[in-house]
Amino acid sequence: MNLLAEDSPHRPRERADAARNRARVLEAAAGLFAERDPRAVTMDDVAKAAGVGRGTLYRRYPDVRSIALALLDEHERNLQEKLLGGDPPLGPGAPPGERLAAFYAAMVDLLEAHIDLALGAESGGARLTTGAYGFWRAHVRSLLVAADTPDPDALVDTLLAPLASEVYAHQRQRGLPPARITAALTHLAHTTLSPRNAEPA
Repeated sequence: MNLLAEDSPHRPRERADAARNRARVLEAAAGLFAERDPRAVTMDDVAKAAGVGRGTLYRRYPDVRSIALALLDEHERNLQEKLLGGDPPLGPGAPPGERLAAFYAAMVDLLEAHIDLALGAESGGARLTTGAYGFWRAHVRSLLVAADTPDPDALVDTLLAPLASEVYAHQRQRGLPPARITAALTHLAHTTLSPRNAEPA
């Protein structure tokens, strides 16, 4: 799970004014990310839109990426919980190929709903350093191991590469609908993790 969650039990309890400021910052940032390319949003933009001082903003968030991560965190944690204990095939109990296909479909849904946040959180090649990416990597690697796939450490990042927010945004800009992207990733999952089995109808 993401140990940097806003509601982590290891965080000290927020003062009421700090909680109000945080809510204003997140609401303002979400609006800015939805209006323009998140990679072009600055900390000054967020402070102005939220009506808070730069010092107030920087005390909690060192940069725009950290704000995007905070907004994206809740959605990613919900998916993480389903991977750990939800119903199959997304949760435990299904063959590795089916679980990878279900993970791909869930990630497409997440990216479609929150691509602005994902682009902001992953700006500057930061995707590989996030806690969520570490979780996705561990999950997919475990499926490769369960499927007895050769050299899972060399393959796991390749299987996650199609889920990069910039890749997904590029595909959507080219006119590919989510259903086609999901279908292609489902084919990839079944052919990689279940190469001897026919794909399900």
